[in-house]
Amino acid sequence: MNILVTGANGQLGNAMRIAAIGSKENYFFTSISELSAEAARLLSRLSAGKACTETSILDVTNLEDIRDFVREHHIEVVVNCAAYTNVDAAESDIESAERLNAKAPENLALVMKEVGGFLFHLSTDYVFGKELYNKPCSEDLQGTPAGVYGRTKLQGEQNIEASGCKYIIIRTAWLYGEFGKNFVKTMLNLIASRSQIKVVFDQVGTPTYTGDLADVIFQIIENRWYEGHTGIFHYSNEGVCSWFDFTKMIALMAGNTDCDILPCYSEEYPSPVDRPAYSVLDKTKIKTVFGITIPYWTESLRVCIQHLLS
Repeated sequence: MNILVTGANGQLGNAMRIAAIGSKENYFFTSISELSAEAARLLSRLSAGKACTETSILDVTNLEDIRDFVREHHIEVVVNCAAYTNVDAAESDIESAERLNAKAPENLALVMKEVGGFLFHLSTDYVFGKELYNKPCSEDLQGTPAGVYGRTKLQGEQNIEASGCKYIIIRTAWLYGEFGKNFVKTMLNLIASRSQIKVVFDQVGTPTYTGDLADVIFQIIENRWYEGHTGIFHYSNEGVCSWFDFTKMIALMAGNTDCDILPCYSEEYPSPVDRPAYSVLDKTKIKTVFGITIPYWTESLRVCIQHLLS
């Protein structure tokens, strides 16, 4: 089976490279640019030199380019990790956000429909946002995005559903890992360079380690569990915390006790978009359907920090 992973140079895409080590299937990794030398070195270190570092150039916003690649390489499954993820910048760069988050998933879905293939697409808790929830969000909850990022990601979901292709959409939240820019790496730098920082405590969710999410996607593909299933699933690590709690745990696991970490309200850090105050995802469906066990968030955070600090 031939599998295409788009957005392969991002956080989750690089984690998919590691998850695919030793697979009996053929994986193709694509991006709009080549893998950087720094990322290639990190991949080699984390995988003992076994992860694929080859990257093909593919613009997922171009329908014909996707069609040509899929037909040339006889792609049967696509894992779409490509996205516009800068939440604040999306408010002023609407065209780019729409092109990557709404149009690109539609393109991939249309081509998968043509060839009878299967599409895995990554979405976000930001499809919820305006409403104030107090219990985990289920897949059928009708949320209202609070900004351009969430709106375009929801449009991407809707475009896939309308295409008629076979698909699984996985919504996730608070994604972090060894690659790219993310909250964990930012906080590690801040607590190491400042004597005091403030972190919001009125936004609650669940951190998600890219390594865990990539492994779940890999297992679903390798075991062909996706056959006969179409729809939306939620995945994050287990547990609940605020960004403040998350930061305190990062500092504790990094062994940094010099930085004073203080809680604050979101209004102290004005943003172009209102972020979800509560976006804990209900993962009952994915655990029941695929029989998976999800690690607790602190266990996975410890693994990631060990990798980053080693």
